[in-house]
Amino acid sequence: MKKIAFCGASGNGISPLEQIMIKKGWEVYGSDLSFDEGRDQSRKEALCKVGLHIIPQDGSGITPDMQALYVSSIINENNPDVKAARRFGIPIKKRSDLLCELFSQYAKGIAVGGTAGKTTTTAMIGYILDRLGQRPCMINGGMLCNYQDQPGMPNYLYYEDSQYCVIEADESDGSIRKYHPYVGIINNISHDHTSMEKLVEYFTAFAGNITHALIINKDCPFCSKIKAPAARTVTFSLKDPAADIYASGIKAVDGGVEYRLSDRIFRLNIIGTFNVANALAAIAACMMTGIDKYAAAEALESFCGVKARLEKIGTSAKGITIYNDFAHNPSKLSASVSALREHPGRVIAMYQPHTPFSVTNTRAEMAPALVSALGQDDILLMQEIYERTPQDTISSADVIEDVKKLGHDKACFFKTRAPLEQFILQNARPGDRIVIMGAHDNSLADFSRELLTRL
Repeated sequence: MKKIAFCGASGNGISPLEQIMIKKGWEVYGSDLSFDEGRDQSRKEALCKVGLHIIPQDGSGITPDMQALYVSSIINENNPDVKAARRFGIPIKKRSDLLCELFSQYAKGIAVGGTAGKTTTTAMIGYILDRLGQRPCMINGGMLCNYQDQPGMPNYLYYEDSQYCVIEADESDGSIRKYHPYVGIINNISHDHTSMEKLVEYFTAFAGNITHALIINKDCPFCSKIKAPAARTVTFSLKDPAADIYASGIKAVDGGVEYRLSDRIFRLNIIGTFNVANALAAIAACMMTGIDKYAAAEALESFCGVKARLEKIGTSAKGITIYNDFAHNPSKLSASVSALREHPGRVIAMYQPHTPFSVTNTRAEMAPALVSALGQDDILLMQEIYERTPQDTISSADVIEDVKKLGHDKACFFKTRAPLEQFILQNARPGDRIVIMGAHDNSLADFSRELLTRL
C-alpha cells in the first residue's frame, strides 16, 4: 500500500484531501501541532475514525517509504517533519499540488474562485449535484452542515465513479492558476491577502485555463474585466436584469432570505443577501453542466449552510442569538454585519484578526467597512490579533481607534478573551444578535458555543 503524509493535518484545506486519499486506498499519516498541544481534539478524533494515522509533529513519524509529504502554506523549512522528509529524500509538495492532481482526473471540474463566498458557493454546487443524483467529488475548506452525520469531517464528498469534481480554488498564494476547469467561477474580487493588481493577475490567468464556461459576478467591476478566451462567459447579478441569471425581489425572512428567479420565488434557509449572489453563482455553474436552473434553485432550499460561515449557533432563553463567522477581511466583515442588520435587533460584533499582516494590509479599508455596516446602537469588540508577537507594532487597538475617529464610539479593545466575554455577558440584552468573527483560531467556534451556554 502506498504511503503519504500531511503536515498540518487539522487544517480546513488539508483535511478533506487526507480523507479522500484514505477513500482511494492510500495509507495516510498526518501531524498537527494543535494535536500535540491538546487542541482540536474533536477534529483529531474524527480523522482517526476514518483511518488517518496521527503522528507527532517532531519528524519521528516520517519514514523513508513515504511517497510524499504534503504541507500547508504556513509550514516552512524549519518544521521537523519537513527536515525529516528532506533527510530521506521524500518529495515535499504543497496542498494545492495534490488538489490539482485530483482535480485533473475528472472530466468536468468546477473550480470556485473569488475573494469572498467561495466556500459557501463550492458547498452549494456540491450539494445541488449530490441532491440531483450526479454523485460529485467535492473538496471544500468548510464543513457542510447537511453532512454532519457522515464519518470524519464533513468538508468533502467522494464518489469513486463521478465525472464531476468541485473545488474551492484559493487565490491567496496564486495557486488558483494551477487549475484547468471545465467550469470556473469568480464570485468577486476585493482586497485581501495580496494587492489588487496581483489578484486581477491571478484571476485572469485562471480564466485563461477554463475550457467550457466562466461564471462571473456582473456586479463586481473587477470581475467584469476578466475574459476567458476559450470559454463562454456567463454573468450573474443582483442588480442588472440583463445578466444571464438575475435575482430580484430579495427580502429577509425569518431564518433566511427570499428571492425571485425569473418567474418563480425561492428561499434560502441561510441569512444574507450576499448568499443569494452565492446561490446564483452555484445555479449558473450547474446550468453549464446541463442542470435546469429551477431544479438547482429548488435543491438549494434545503441547503443548511457551512459551519463558521455566519453559522447560527443558537438562541438563549433570553432571546439572544449567537453566530460564528470566518469573516476576516473588510468586505467579509461588512457583509456579515450587514446580513445581520437585515433582521431586527442590535448587533454585537466581535472580531479577532488572525495575523498582523492581515491588519496592516487592509487597515485603510477595515474601519470604513465596519462603520458603514454597523448601526448607531451596534457594538464592535475586538480582541488582540491572534498571531501577534511582542515584536509586532500593529494591534487591534489601532483599528478600534480608527473606528472611533470615524464617529462610531461603541467600540472596545480587549487584550484577552476573558474580559471581552464578561463585557458581552454584562451588556447583552434580549433581541441582540452576537457574531463572533475571525479566521485560523478554531477556538472561536467553541467560544461561541460557550457564550451561548452562559447567556
